[in-house]
Amino acid sequence: MLNEKLQNYIEDKIPARSELFIEMEQYATEHGVPIMELSGIETILQILRIADSKRILEVGTAIGYSALRMATVLPDATIITIERDSERYSIAEEYIKRANKTNQIEIIKGDALEVVPTVEQYGLFDCIFIDAAKGQYKKFFELYSRFLQADGLIITDNVLFKGLVYEQDVQNKRVRSLVTKINDFNQWLMKHPEFDTVIIPVGDGVAISKKR
Repeated sequence: MLNEKLQNYIEDKIPARSELFIEMEQYATEHGVPIMELSGIETILQILRIADSKRILEVGTAIGYSALRMATVLPDATIITIERDSERYSIAEEYIKRANKTNQIEIIKGDALEVVPTVEQYGLFDCIFIDAAKGQYKKFFELYSRFLQADGLIITDNVLFKGLVYEQDVQNKRVRSLVTKINDFNQWLMKHPEFDTVIIPVGDGVAISKKR
């Protein structure tokens, strides 16, 4: 993980976001809503620009921050995003309306483990972005990777989990269990026979997987 001074240096160079995005970032901080750290989302946006992704599936909408950031830099892209929490779904829906992006972003309300038949109706995707319950990452990957184009990407956030993945002694039992699951997922992903993967230590750790 980047040290604090280096992290601050990089984030200081990131171009200013719109007033709406600043508002969303403040809301997330005040209400404890997990959204991507600036360096992480900027990395993903650049990868999506390079790949020129047109159809994106996001597993985990939260308040719609990542989906809106993607829609803004990729005005020709369509984003399908999944959210199970009713309150966050409603907040995301409102932000998307305020940003005039309802023509680009569609939210599926439901548990990502249960809405696979609904997602299947949207066809194949150029990119799948996994940013939901970390303990279910492997299941999400297995469920949705079959909806990926032959040359597509799967991006997974939080794979370094605030640096805890390489700590030997995690006291909290629940956190320790989650760290174990993330480590198991990372090991499984890096050895996946159908994907080449790299883990980038930006934000909270981002894994980029490309079909072989």
